[in-house]
Amino acid sequence: MHKKKAMAKRSVKAAVIGAGMSGLIAARELRREGHRVVVFEKGSEVGGTWVYDPRVESDPLGLDPGREVIHSSMYKSLRTNLPRPIMGFLDYPCDAKPGVWDDPRPFPGHEEVLRFLQGFAADSGVVELVRFGHEVVRVEQVAKGRNDEWVVEWRTRDGEASAEAFEAVVVCNGKYTEPRLAEFPGRSTWRGEQIHSHNYRIPEPYKDKIVVIIGNGPSGIDIAKDILHVAKEVHLASRETTKLEILEGLFQHSPINHAKEDGKIVFQDGSSIYADAIIHCSGYKYHFPFLRMNGIVNVEDNCVAPLYQHVFPPALAPWLSFIGVPYRTIAFVVSELQSRWVAKILSGKILLPSEEEMTSSVHEYYHRIEAAGWPKRHTHRLQLEKFDYENWLAGELGLTPLEKWRQNMYFTSVSLPMTLGENWRDTWDAEKWMKGEAGGEEESDKINCTSEC
Repeated sequence: MHKKKAMAKRSVKAAVIGAGMSGLIAARELRREGHRVVVFEKGSEVGGTWVYDPRVESDPLGLDPGREVIHSSMYKSLRTNLPRPIMGFLDYPCDAKPGVWDDPRPFPGHEEVLRFLQGFAADSGVVELVRFGHEVVRVEQVAKGRNDEWVVEWRTRDGEASAEAFEAVVVCNGKYTEPRLAEFPGRSTWRGEQIHSHNYRIPEPYKDKIVVIIGNGPSGIDIAKDILHVAKEVHLASRETTKLEILEGLFQHSPINHAKEDGKIVFQDGSSIYADAIIHCSGYKYHFPFLRMNGIVNVEDNCVAPLYQHVFPPALAPWLSFIGVPYRTIAFVVSELQSRWVAKILSGKILLPSEEEMTSSVHEYYHRIEAAGWPKRHTHRLQLEKFDYENWLAGELGLTPLEKWRQNMYFTSVSLPMTLGENWRDTWDAEKWMKGEAGGEEESDKINCTSEC
């Protein structure tokens, strides 16, 4: 695509929705570029999904639109899936700091990540930009045809509503709050307890129960391990055709075929059990209830469309952008690169292609993932690209590609649960790997990117 010549630097008034990881790094990059930034945060502290909240929602499946939404999906025992060296930002690493960050493990607990984000917000000065207790309820163009005029309306904890005009809006509200449920006949009439992992916190409620967990992703495996020592039986239902030697005592099944009112669950392979509880570890849906887009941006089958490079709706670029939509990647680094890109585009240092060229690029990408056999819901799953996307962003910013060790560490770490078993977080020696004594790059280059990729 032909790039236009950059214009003189400009400063815009920008609203950032959310003070989680993506919102914090977006605010820092916007301010670095000289923009005037306001961050809206519903909660009382920074950190987003990393703020552990022991409360759960009144509707454990998240189906009731009138329920009080609890933002965080954090369970008490959660530890990171990626090692510490790739959990930080490029210029603000998540190094262990005795007396500051207290969990020295390579795969720290969620409390450590929150402390890291709080430290980042304070050190960067971003915390001063945050309006806490401000829930954004509406984002809308002031007038049709004026993409650089937006109204942001919010509600405070005491119910007071107000609004303010901005030139740009950067959406950073996260993607781990709106549950996506497994669908099977009989789900709504099955007599047992059902929850989505969004509302799982501790194992004690499952003492002496027979529990079926749907999904063998990180949360499914973590929660299975968490409740194995208290539950009577734990069964895992997933599409995985090969038995996973990951947790001793875990019964593995094909997906649920149907459920009966008497508590019986029948799996697709014909086997069945009577269970007390089902935990849906079936992922989340992108959800932007505050956006009034009149059909310009839609979420269909978990695809946010259309988005140029997973960030800009072509018809509204660069005045509306989304940070942190992609997954199966190094989230901190992707959000940082996206944020720098957005900030420099808004300042005029980098120019986007025309609306027509961006739209064409989006459709080309859709055709490519369709040809690869990917379902629409995996549109924002980056591992088809194998770091091409991250390195493309780096190139747009005039940076060198991501270090090879960072890419290799990612692919190594996602394979660890299958290669090292249930205690993989404590078995793998990240420091030794970094020094190259365990094979480092050579070994990780051999990894076959399968189900977790």
